[in-house]
Amino acid sequence: MSVVSSVCCYCGTGCGVLVEADAGKITGVRGDPAHPANQGKLCTKGATLHLTAQASGRALYPELRTDRASPRRRVSWDAALDHVAEKFRAVILEHGPDAVAFYISGQLTTEAYYVFNKLAKGLIGTNNVDTNSRLCMSSAVAGYKATLGADSPPGCYDDIEAAGTIFIAGSNTAYAHPILFRRIEAARKANPDLKLVVVDPRRTDTANEADLHLAILPGTDVALFHAMLNVMLWDDLIDRAAIAAHTEGWEALRDRVRDYTPEKIAPICGVAAADIVQAARWFAQGPTLSLYCQGLNQSTCGVDKNAALINLHLATGQIGKPGAAPLSLTGQPNAMGGREVGGMANMLSAHRDLNDPEQRADVARLWGVDAVPATPGRTAVEMFDAVKRGEIRAIWIACTNPAQSLPDQKQVHEALQTAECVVLQEAFADTETVPFADVLLPAATWGEQDG
Repeated sequence: MSVVSSVCCYCGTGCGVLVEADAGKITGVRGDPAHPANQGKLCTKGATLHLTAQASGRALYPELRTDRASPRRRVSWDAALDHVAEKFRAVILEHGPDAVAFYISGQLTTEAYYVFNKLAKGLIGTNNVDTNSRLCMSSAVAGYKATLGADSPPGCYDDIEAAGTIFIAGSNTAYAHPILFRRIEAARKANPDLKLVVVDPRRTDTANEADLHLAILPGTDVALFHAMLNVMLWDDLIDRAAIAAHTEGWEALRDRVRDYTPEKIAPICGVAAADIVQAARWFAQGPTLSLYCQGLNQSTCGVDKNAALINLHLATGQIGKPGAAPLSLTGQPNAMGGREVGGMANMLSAHRDLNDPEQRADVARLWGVDAVPATPGRTAVEMFDAVKRGEIRAIWIACTNPAQSLPDQKQVHEALQTAECVVLQEAFADTETVPFADVLLPAATWGEQDG
């Protein structure tokens, strides 16, 4: 039996696993005691990860069809890849590089993300590369960029043990990121003075463990955060030196929250004014680590919610030191890794700005090409709208199932039926997107590849 170190592919916690294999087949998985994220622990999903490495339902051979009226047939890898290359080449020659697109996934490895990005933007010359991360993390991305200037979370899991207050908003961490919550529980046991504040309309498993549960009315997050900043101003709990040295626009924000008193906002949020005051004081006292997830992101005003929370860190200096940071929690295992290498329609590798000619030139020099395109590509939903309109004629889909997971399923199905060529890179032959594929490329799963 062999044992190989890897990483769980389920959620954004990033737990290390030791994969047990016998005669080339995965037989078991256990937590890696040496891994910093989970220190040997696994949740139920991670502990049963080896059960996904079964042969049933797998796509095993390349398949293609040359017309929609015919079924796909098994072909060699050379035949499948030559067909895809020729089809994409023909579309690009006739209609231009923006007539092709790549829809990829936060479950790809960082290396695969990078190669797709380089293929599209460096070789083909289109920014039509987007990902299902667009649907879950775009508010966090924009919130970080609007407040900190870069999509780069300034915290880590070690901040849990260093924190004086942990502020969880829009996340049932105990349920969705259980290994992370076990670490929070251990930190509270080691430090009984550590305060846990939870903002959630529901009384979740996480909220049940809180020292203070702010059960706000849905959609009132920004009002709550502004009211907390009002308290910090009134009680002089802000860090004026940090504000002066590291921020812009403070006066405008101060004026904005001036009327957001706890007494005025309490009935709007549906919580007690005294609880808003208590949350603000614990937050400002710090060190404060905020953890937040889709309750803030999945919203028509998700960027505002993210920015308003991050503003609390900036105003009180609760950032850039042990135990103090705004740290977004991710649903997919590699949404952040994909963004690091620019795997979205409006981004470039290494946080280079697509709108900056000098930064585009940096990436072009690195890739050895004349230029990378300046116009942002189609984002996830826009991409399939463009496919339906015939503006995108060939689309390569990898490691995701848009015929089941994207919004407006009727629109997506019609788009896939309209496309001249749909290439699907997929590990399983029975997903909802497979029937739409003109070319099916069988993919390796988490335990069958490096990366």
